[in-house]
Amino acid sequence: MDDTATGLASTKPYLLRAIYEWCVDQRFTPHILVLVDARTQVPRQHVREGQIVLNIGPEAAHQLHMGNDFVTFAARFGGMAHNLSIPVEQVAAIYARENGQGMAFETGGGAEAPAEAPEAGAEAEVEEGPAAEEREAEPERPAEQPAKGGGTRPHLVRIK
Repeated sequence: MDDTATGLASTKPYLLRAIYEWCVDQRFTPHILVLVDARTQVPRQHVREGQIVLNIGPEAAHQLHMGNDFVTFAARFGGMAHNLSIPVEQVAAIYARENGQGMAFETGGGAEAPAEAPEAGAEAEVEEGPAAEEREAEPERPAEQPAKGGGTRPHLVRIK
């Protein structure tokens, strides 16, 4: 994942790992919003409008590896184990489920990513155990905050 203009590696995988670590340290549940493309390996029946929200917390994502090119882990959907592989460039956002704090990114293609993380409770919950349940991945936007000058300002900032 090089920035072709500068030859530098993308900051995105490093920021994903940092926000993940912050979420876990704060005892929040980290989630990622993924724009699904042909290279994205997720259970397709949980994809809605080309997107899926995944719980990548330690209790839900087993053998999580957040590399520079792919995020890989094993998770259960409806009691069935799946191995997931997500290209880093398809991750549109990472955020804490509890408060929506996190970061949104530009993606490698497909549908346009929302400027903010979905509201708490709007994700496809992927957890292991008898209390595991499935929810549709239909992200919603949190309320925008007024900015100076009378306009609105998104809660998260897009970076490349």
